[in-house]
Amino acid sequence: MIAATRVDESSLHYRGWRVVLACFLMAFFMFGFGLYGQGVYLAELQRAHGWPGTLVSAASTFSFLLTAVLVIFTDDLLARIGLRSLILCGLSALGASTVLLALLQTPWQLYLAYALMSVGWTGMGTVVIATVLNSWFERRRGLALSLAYNGATCGGIVLVPLLLSLSGSIGFRSAMLAATLAMVVLVLPVVVIFTGWRTEMPPTSGGNSSTGGTALPSVHSRKTLLANAAFWTMVLPIAVALLAQMGFIIHQVTFLEPLIGRASAGLAVTVMAAMAVVGRLSLGLFVDRLDPRLACAASMTSQAAALFVLLQSTNPTVLLVCCAVYGFSIGNMITFPPLIIQREIGASAFAAAMGLGTSISGIVSAFGPGIVGLVRSVTGDYTSAFAMCVVLDVVAASVVLWRPGRRTKLAAS
Repeated sequence: MIAATRVDESSLHYRGWRVVLACFLMAFFMFGFGLYGQGVYLAELQRAHGWPGTLVSAASTFSFLLTAVLVIFTDDLLARIGLRSLILCGLSALGASTVLLALLQTPWQLYLAYALMSVGWTGMGTVVIATVLNSWFERRRGLALSLAYNGATCGGIVLVPLLLSLSGSIGFRSAMLAATLAMVVLVLPVVVIFTGWRTEMPPTSGGNSSTGGTALPSVHSRKTLLANAAFWTMVLPIAVALLAQMGFIIHQVTFLEPLIGRASAGLAVTVMAAMAVVGRLSLGLFVDRLDPRLACAASMTSQAAALFVLLQSTNPTVLLVCCAVYGFSIGNMITFPPLIIQREIGASAFAAAMGLGTSISGIVSAFGPGIVGLVRSVTGDYTSAFAMCVVLDVVAASVVLWRPGRRTKLAAS
């Protein structure tokens, strides 16, 4: 257990909150460029080079799948090069990716840019953010994660419109170069100054007693994790819930536009994104006093209920409210895994479990949009597709409540 009694985690003077700021900025640019920005790249690269949408979309799929493979080895990288070096490698790779996207001329350069983006995810994504915050917080861990992960949503809300606006005024190339420069100027000094393992922790806590970014030892094999029942009853239901969530998010506008019009459908997306921020902040205030499995099941159930009501109504107000309720839990789906892992698997296996779990969830959830689209094509409408998502959420909520043991922390090998 982290020796949190030595410091007051609720104090604004506690250094951990500056680490949260660093993680917020990392999530802001990683998700802004690496996830939400991909819609901008799709449109701009088609316009600039005349490339078919399938070529750019295939590059996105390649990037997500490569990311899912690379994050498995996060714990090995932490042990080999250390936290700060891994983050700086991720920042360098993401910066190189966005610069290459601005300057590329041939398709192979596009795939190289997206491969570099996958390296960026490995160094600046959710696994690293959760791992570093796990070493700084115990009593306020849930709040710290919620605040840091809000950077992801804010990246979509702020960075994407900014890229679109700048692309219209100074061109896509200049917009990407300017945004990349801003990222380096903002993130680099914060990472260098603030990130690192907490130095006052005892060796048994899963931290490292050395200063400034030395590595966490990787003492648990992935084979051991795969044999742990508690790991699977956390990973699989969250992966299934994320599959349903990705399917709804990607098809939301297509479903709503015939019912309430393009403008209102766009408003529904904005409301859902805004509620994701509110949901993370609200849950973060008291999630440390909750059972994370129970809270996770409640979030999945609320999404199932919102989708069920959505299918029963054509009233614009009801549909907007359903999207708001659904959005309230969107961001929390990536907040629960680190909380459950810390409580049930342990700090010393944290990075390995997060990397493997994130990889499994990423691969499974990537099929969400395709499965929803396939069911819609077969049935002719979204009723069966979203009803399937409701069932998946309910099943996931039931499975995540199953506890294979009272406390199944892995013993060091």
